[in-house]
Amino acid sequence: MLINSFLIYVIICFVSFIGYALRVLSRSGAIMAAAVGISIYIGFELKGLLLLGVFFGTSTFFSQYKKVKKKIVEEKVAKHNQRDYVQVAANGGVAALSALLFFNFESHVFLMMFVISLAAANADTWASEIGVLSKTKPVFILTLKQVDPGTSGAISILGTAASIGGSFIIAATAFYAFPELSIIECLLISMFGFLGNLIDTFLGATIQLRYRCSVCHLQTEKEQHCGVPTAYEKGWKYCNNDAVNLLSIILATTFGGWLFYLM
Repeated sequence: MLINSFLIYVIICFVSFIGYALRVLSRSGAIMAAAVGISIYIGFELKGLLLLGVFFGTSTFFSQYKKVKKKIVEEKVAKHNQRDYVQVAANGGVAALSALLFFNFESHVFLMMFVISLAAANADTWASEIGVLSKTKPVFILTLKQVDPGTSGAISILGTAASIGGSFIIAATAFYAFPELSIIECLLISMFGFLGNLIDTFLGATIQLRYRCSVCHLQTEKEQHCGVPTAYEKGWKYCNNDAVNLLSIILATTFGGWLFYLM
């Protein structure tokens, strides 16, 4: 048993290294991905890794899908081609913590929280990566006015549909991997995953940090643009995109776990 577990740990580290070699992950991102994977295996063994693989695989695919068309959007968002440790922790940290809590307490609630956290992360990733390809401009949720693709706090029909799909695919995989989950529970997981994306959109519209370029006057999440530092425009200090992602996953997961605990 110990030998089998050791081999799994080696495979997790090897897959993380492949992510680094393919420039999907930075060095710190690969180390964090290995830590997240090992934590999830400790709690849920191969079943948990299956869900993590679906999230990581699909999110990586859609982040690379039609990348040329996303060049303009990348001027607005503060993300890089390689996920670093902060981005990995923001998306997978809650899942890793839920897995370790399940290992210690073996509570069904922590299983639900684990799946919800990945559903919320996947819903947000699919919405962001697919939604920006919409042929119609998204609308800002606070004003319902059209804005440029990639604007935090904006939604589109395509992005919303992608968010629902991203959450549902995690819930459906969980239904296959964990026989103890009922259809109703998986539908609720899918709903809370989508709720996480809605929370992310609301936080992006209200408290997310944004700057403006003094050269081209573009509103952006980047601290530098056109070769010069950008000027603060709005939002809470330190509340960047990664912080918003983490906070939205925490809120959706906590609320969902609390509801399942009451049930």
